[in-house]
Amino acid sequence: MAKFVLAGEADCPYYAKAELLADYLQKNLPNFRIHKITQHPDIWEEWLKDVCEKNKWSHKTSPIIWRELLDRGGKGILLGGYNEFLEHAQLYYGVTSSMTSELMLIVAKENLGTHIEKELEEESLKGLISPLQVWITSASTPASYNLIPLLTSGEVFGMHTEISITLFDNKPGNKLTSVLLESQDLVAPVLRSIRICTRVEEAFHQAHVIIILDDSTDKEVLSLEEGIRSRVPLCRLYGYLIEKNAHESVRVIVGGKTFVNLKTALLMRYAPSVAHNIIAVALGVEGQAKAVLARKLKTTSAGIKDVIIWGNISGNNYVDLRKAKVYRYESAIWGPPHYSRPVLNLIFDSEWLNKEFVTTLKNLSATGKQFGGILSAHSIATTLKYWYHGSPPGEIVSLGVLSEGQFGIPEGLVFSMPVKFENGSWVVLTDLEDIEINEQIMTRMTSDIIQEKLVALGDVLYFEPYQSGTNLAKKYESILPIKDDNHKDQQPTIEHKYSLYSDLVQEEEKDLVLSDMDFLDLVPQSIPEKTYNPVPTDDFEDKRVEQ
Repeated sequence: MAKFVLAGEADCPYYAKAELLADYLQKNLPNFRIHKITQHPDIWEEWLKDVCEKNKWSHKTSPIIWRELLDRGGKGILLGGYNEFLEHAQLYYGVTSSMTSELMLIVAKENLGTHIEKELEEESLKGLISPLQVWITSASTPASYNLIPLLTSGEVFGMHTEISITLFDNKPGNKLTSVLLESQDLVAPVLRSIRICTRVEEAFHQAHVIIILDDSTDKEVLSLEEGIRSRVPLCRLYGYLIEKNAHESVRVIVGGKTFVNLKTALLMRYAPSVAHNIIAVALGVEGQAKAVLARKLKTTSAGIKDVIIWGNISGNNYVDLRKAKVYRYESAIWGPPHYSRPVLNLIFDSEWLNKEFVTTLKNLSATGKQFGGILSAHSIATTLKYWYHGSPPGEIVSLGVLSEGQFGIPEGLVFSMPVKFENGSWVVLTDLEDIEINEQIMTRMTSDIIQEKLVALGDVLYFEPYQSGTNLAKKYESILPIKDDNHKDQQPTIEHKYSLYSDLVQEEEKDLVLSDMDFLDLVPQSIPEKTYNPVPTDDFEDKRVEQ
């Protein structure tokens, strides 16, 4: 069977004449097939150049005709232009064309009109397919700059999902415009559009994904308590706008390195209808822990899996290595790619593990060092990818979610814990064995999270870091299940739990009408590095549970 491809400019008269001849041959010859391609005159030369370079042909005019040999497992054979096709038809089939020049011009004009109509129809149909609306807050920050190429690569939402990105920021200016222009220069195939939004009332309009980043300001907060409370107005505003403007299935992901759990909890409070779809990113802390372990083991951090982050992502947390494994580790014992070894069996220096490892992570958490734009962006993009496509089978992922009492964690706290992603959601891995958390460690983590929330909502004036043996510690220890002489769990009274970690303030008025100037005033202020060290002091050297 003869299979030919006829391609040309939509307004080319010689293409029109060749097309008429090809249609006649296909109609009258059972083994003759023709595939026609028209290109707009504005892009014809570039298209022809690409085709010729790909097939190593030499042809510079319209039309171009080649014979396909796909049924023989080979590439196409160039026949040539109009004259070569006419000669081929005369020699092989005894057929020629008698189309006049005047008719050629008329048909060429009709072809161009049909081609333009077809392009408009395709664009119209394309417009009916709504792209995924992605909003990024604090879009002028380094994390946003590094996040955009990851989102537009097609790796996060898929190569067949187009996205429209809106950069939401209170600081319109050259920096944000530069981010916009560079993003447009990416010419990413999945990026339908990208724009800037600085008007509060338009924020999160029909948003499918909202990414909450750290706010960047030049002002300074003088106390930890002031820094904590400064998160409330903006989270209240965001919550109101999410409830009012966002798509009903919106997914909200909170990243960054300051008050991550607190911001997530506040957003859940002020956007209750989508609280089940608000999560906090813990993969940044997990990545830091893996990197420190990898340097110790002289391997790659990508080969270390199942490190669990418990607690306050940007504060008092616990790095659990009891399930951690390392793959492709070079040692006397070697196996196939799926073979792994427990990390704790490979680190024989217990002093390093209990002191230097903990101290290194404590310093990183306290200062935010090495948790810049690249790590923050990668952690958010990876979490989103898992959320949409599922996490790797059998792999443990750390995620900040609202506790329902799993692992003895008080209900209602945003707490980082082990999960897996599947079917567009996540599942807390409550069936993991041997991961019970020491009661003192659990109390140490929960007390800081509870205090942050109480200070933010105005129920406590001062933040008091947890210290074992104090009255404050005893107060918070009482929220955890306790054992009686018969080792039966005894839950504290509802009133007692409510007084400690529930929402104690009445629901704020949600009929907010804010101007752009109001939005500028609501942005939280930065906190000096030395004001607050969210990781416990020397009494927290048992960050790794004993083997």
